[in-house]
Amino acid sequence: MSKATANKTMFKPYGIIPAVVTPLTQEGNFSEPAMRKLVNFLIDGGVHGLFITGTTGEFYGLTPEEKREIFSVTLDAANGRVPVYAGTNGITTRESIILTQLAEDCGIDAVSVLTPMFITPNQDQLIEHYKAVAASTSLPVLLYNNPPKTGVNLAAPTVAKLAEVPNIVSIKDSCGDLTLTAEYIRLTQGRDDFNVLMGRDTLIYGALCYGAAGSIASCANVAPRLCADIYDKFMAGDLKGSLEAQFTLAPLRHAFAIGTFPAVIKESLALLGIDVGPCMAPVGPMTQEERSKLRQVLIGMGLLQ
Repeated sequence: MSKATANKTMFKPYGIIPAVVTPLTQEGNFSEPAMRKLVNFLIDGGVHGLFITGTTGEFYGLTPEEKREIFSVTLDAANGRVPVYAGTNGITTRESIILTQLAEDCGIDAVSVLTPMFITPNQDQLIEHYKAVAASTSLPVLLYNNPPKTGVNLAAPTVAKLAEVPNIVSIKDSCGDLTLTAEYIRLTQGRDDFNVLMGRDTLIYGALCYGAAGSIASCANVAPRLCADIYDKFMAGDLKGSLEAQFTLAPLRHAFAIGTFPAVIKESLALLGIDVGPCMAPVGPMTQEERSKLRQVLIGMGLLQ
């Protein structure tokens, strides 16, 4: 019997939701002061939610105890101003359920569950995986498709079937294939209780044109107002302004190739005066040459003088 009792139409993910980095000290511990500063920077920048402990948040290197602290601090810092989403990703269904229940205990608003990585479950197994996670919680659940990272792809018919589960409310799609994203939207269109969020920052405008509800965007850590403009201007009917914001954002997303992910995001925030510390080893700092290239990108975008 599912624990989900609320009508899922009550919670609708929308807008620009930064995939928030996890601030660390030089010793590799979670930095509460840096997270609080970052949360205020993002909310002041006009974002519509916060997504923590995802891929950008280096979830794979965090213990459950560290995740509990990150959940609690972020919720306190956000103070109800925007919803807080948490990644509760695991290789096994059991692990995802444990983390999802931890998020619920902490008061998180919704969870995002990445497809299992390392193993390669088939579509029927993925359906059972997500059904089991959804049944374990009363929280809204977002599917998360990121085959470049996991090697596992959620097929469009699979997503359409999972959209019928009472508390599965959305999917974040980071596959980079707008055709597949559009299929997700086409097969679930007309449903008031399920929507699609873009997970590839260069395709936010395109996804909105197809009918997506917004984006969970890594670049929004660095350029929250610019990312929010893509959505806000689109919704206001200013398609030209929305597309211009998308084109302005593109160089930052392309700059991810300068360093090992998510170093470019953390280095960019440092250049903007928000020190979120290092990435988890073995990801090391960018070289001076790489940092110089990144600085030029930020200057070109008007984010740095």
